[in-house]
Amino acid sequence: MTTKCDELKVYWNKINYAFPILTDSLFTDCTAAEYEEIQQIIIGLGIQIKIRDLVFVHVEKYLRQHVAPSFWAKFIKAEEEVKGFQLFKSAVNDLYESASNFLPILSNLTILCNSCCDNKLIFGERDVTSGFKQLLRATLLSQLPLDFHVIINHFYKVSFNVFDNEYENSDMGEDVMCAGCWNEYSDCNCAYIVKVFHDTNRKLMELQLLERLTGQVLTNFIQMRIESHIQKLCTGTFDVSHIGFLESWLDTTVMSWLTRIYCAGSSKPPSDDKNILNAISKFKQKLSYYLYHSYTKLRIDQLFNIIIEYPDSQPAVDDIKLCLDKTDLRPTLCKKLQNALETRLLHPGVNTPDILTAYISTIRALRHLEPSGVILEAVTKPVRSYLRNREDTVRSVVSSLTEDGAGSELAEELAKFATENDDENEKEEAWDEWVPDPVDADPKVNSNDRKANDIISMLVNVYGSKELFVNEYRTLLADRLLAQSVINTEKEIRYLELLKLRFGESQLHFCEVMLKDVSDSKRINALIQQDKNFEGLSDNFTSNAMILSAQFWPPFKDESLELPEEIKQHFDAYTKAYEALKGNRTLSWKPHLGNVNIEIEIGDKKLDLTVSPFNATLIMHFQNKPEWSLDELHQIMKVPITILRRKITYWQSLGIVAEKSSDFYVLVDGTDVNKSNVAVNQVQEMICEDEETESVMASAHDQREDELQVFWSYIVGMLTNLDSLSLERIHQMLKMFASQAPGTECSLQELRQFLDIKVRTHQLVLQAGMYKLPRS
Repeated sequence: MTTKCDELKVYWNKINYAFPILTDSLFTDCTAAEYEEIQQIIIGLGIQIKIRDLVFVHVEKYLRQHVAPSFWAKFIKAEEEVKGFQLFKSAVNDLYESASNFLPILSNLTILCNSCCDNKLIFGERDVTSGFKQLLRATLLSQLPLDFHVIINHFYKVSFNVFDNEYENSDMGEDVMCAGCWNEYSDCNCAYIVKVFHDTNRKLMELQLLERLTGQVLTNFIQMRIESHIQKLCTGTFDVSHIGFLESWLDTTVMSWLTRIYCAGSSKPPSDDKNILNAISKFKQKLSYYLYHSYTKLRIDQLFNIIIEYPDSQPAVDDIKLCLDKTDLRPTLCKKLQNALETRLLHPGVNTPDILTAYISTIRALRHLEPSGVILEAVTKPVRSYLRNREDTVRSVVSSLTEDGAGSELAEELAKFATENDDENEKEEAWDEWVPDPVDADPKVNSNDRKANDIISMLVNVYGSKELFVNEYRTLLADRLLAQSVINTEKEIRYLELLKLRFGESQLHFCEVMLKDVSDSKRINALIQQDKNFEGLSDNFTSNAMILSAQFWPPFKDESLELPEEIKQHFDAYTKAYEALKGNRTLSWKPHLGNVNIEIEIGDKKLDLTVSPFNATLIMHFQNKPEWSLDELHQIMKVPITILRRKITYWQSLGIVAEKSSDFYVLVDGTDVNKSNVAVNQVQEMICEDEETESVMASAHDQREDELQVFWSYIVGMLTNLDSLSLERIHQMLKMFASQAPGTECSLQELRQFLDIKVRTHQLVLQAGMYKLPRS
C-alpha cells in the first residue's frame, strides 16, 4: 500500500512538472520527450479529462488573481496624454508577456486534450489556444474598471495626432514645433510613437483583444475627431461644398489609420484575411454614416442662415440633399427649421417685407433641396398662417411685384414666369422620370399641384384667392398714378401685361381702364385749355385735371376740404368746358387730391414748392389775413381742428407761419423770417404731411366693410320676417340670395365679425346664439 502511494506521489510530481500552473507557477523545464513520458502515465491512469479540467481551473484562477489585476493596475487616471500613452503601452506589453509565458503549458495541454475522448469545447472553442484567449478576454472584461477608457483614449489620441500631421512636418526647420508630438522638431518623437503604436496594436490583435478592449473607445474617439474636423472645416461657410473633402479625409486619414491598427502597421489589409477585411468594412460603414449624420446635423442647425444666403449657399444645400438620402434626419430638419422660422421671423419685431424675403428664399432653397415640395409644405405652414394675419402682407407682396431694380425678387419671378410660361405648356411629363412622393407626404394633396406651385402661386395661396391681390394692385396703381407728376404709362402697362399673364385678363380689366383714363386726361386737358371761354379764367393760374372713371377706380378716402372761392370758380368753369366737350357727362371734384405748385414771397425770401391741396388752401388764407385761430380755419375750411393742428406744422417747419399763442397762428413777415428759422430745427420732430406717403385710397379693410354693408338690408329683411336666426342660417341664406354678383362672397368668419359690430352698435341683439332685431 505504501509503495502504491509513493508511486502515485511520483506521478503527481511529474504532472506538476509538466503543468506548473497546478502549483501557481508558469515556468517549467519539461522537454517534449519528458512530457511524452508523462502523457503516457496520465493515459495509463485514465485521468486525461480530470487533469485537463484541473489545469484549466488553475489557469482561470491564475489569470483572475494575477494577470488581470496586474493589467488593470496600470489603468489610472492620467491627465497628461503622453503619460496615458506610456501606461497603455506598458500594460499591453506586460499582458502579452504574461500570455506568452503560458505557451509551454498550452502546448502540453494541447497534446493532453487530443487524448481526451469527450470532444469537449474549450470555453466555446475547438483548440486550446483559442480557448485560452477566450478565457483571457473574459477574465479581463470581468474586472473592467470604470475609467479604463481614459488612457486608451490618450493612447490613440497621441498616435492619431502624429498620423494626421505626418505630412505637415516634411519641410519644417529645426526650431519649429512638431505638430504631431508637440516637441521641438529637432527632438521629434513621432517615429517612436508610430513604432509603439503599431507594436501595441499587433499584440492586441494576436491576443484577439483589439476589438473587445478598444473597439468602443476607438469608435468614440474617431467620432469625436470627425465632429471636431467638421466644425473646424464647415462652420460659417456655405458657398463651398464640403462633403467631398470630408469623404476624402475619412478615406485617406481615418480609414488609413484604422487599417494600420488592424493590420499591425500595414497600409493595406491582407486579401486572404476575411475577418480583418470584414471588420474594416463594417467600421467604414459605421463611420461614414456618422460623418453624414454629424455634418447634416451641423447644417440643419445652420439651415436658417443657409436659406437667407441662398442662392449663394447652394453648395451647402446640395450637401444636405446628398446627406438626407443617407441619414434619417428628415423629421429633425423639418422640426428644427420650423422652430427657427417661428423664433427668428414670426414676431412683431420683423417687418413684413423681410418676412416675405425670407419666405421666398425658403421656397427656393427647399425646392432645390427636395423638388417634391413635401418638406416645404410642412415647414412653411406656420409662416403662411402668420402672413395671413398680418394686415400689410398683400400690399407688401404687390409692391414687391411691381418694384424696379434687381433687388425685387418677386418682380424678377413675375418676369421669369412670363418667359417660361409657354415652355412649360409644351412640356409633357415623361412616364419613365416619375418619382413617388416621400413617405411623409400628405396623401390628400396632389403631388403635381405641390410641384407645380411657383413662388407667386404660393404667396397667393396664403389667402386662397387672387381677388385680394388684384384689388390691392388696383389700390397701389391708383396711388402711383395720383402721386406722380409725370406718369410713366409705358412702365405701368408693362407691369400690367405681366400681371395679366399671371392672374388673368378679366381680373385686371379695371386696371386697363385706369391707365386709359390717364392718357385720356392728357388729351382732354389739352382740348379744354384751347377752349376760349375757359382760357380767360386761367390768367392767375393754370390747372390740369386727372379725369377718372369712378366705377373702375378703387374708393377714395373721404376727406372734407372747402377750397377758396376763386379756386371753386375755376373748377366750375373747367366743369362747364368738360360738359360742353363731353355732352351728357359731368365732373365730381375731389378737392383733397392732387398736387399744387405754388410760389411764396415774404420779404427777401422766395420759395417754389409742390404741396398738397390742403396745405395750399391753408397758406392761401394767410395771404388774405395774416392772423388766424384754429377755430376760424376750422369754420372756413370745414376740416377738424385736430387735423388742422397737425398739418399746419408743415408751414411752421418752413418758417412761414408761427404760433403766437395757443392755437393762434400768424404769418411771419419779412423782418422776422430769419428769427423764425429756429422752427426749422424742429422739423425733425414734426410730422410734415407733404413728406408722408399716405395712401389716398380707402384701405382694404374699409373697402371690405363697405362691401359687407350690401348684405345689411338682406339681413334686416330676414330677421324682420323670421324673428331670429343663427349665424350659420344667416350665412346659408346670404349665399343663396345675396352672393350672386362677383366679389360679394362672404366667409362665415367675416359675417361673424360684421354681425358683432352691429351688436356693439345696438343694431342687433344676440341671445343664446340667435340674432334678433332690437325692439323699438
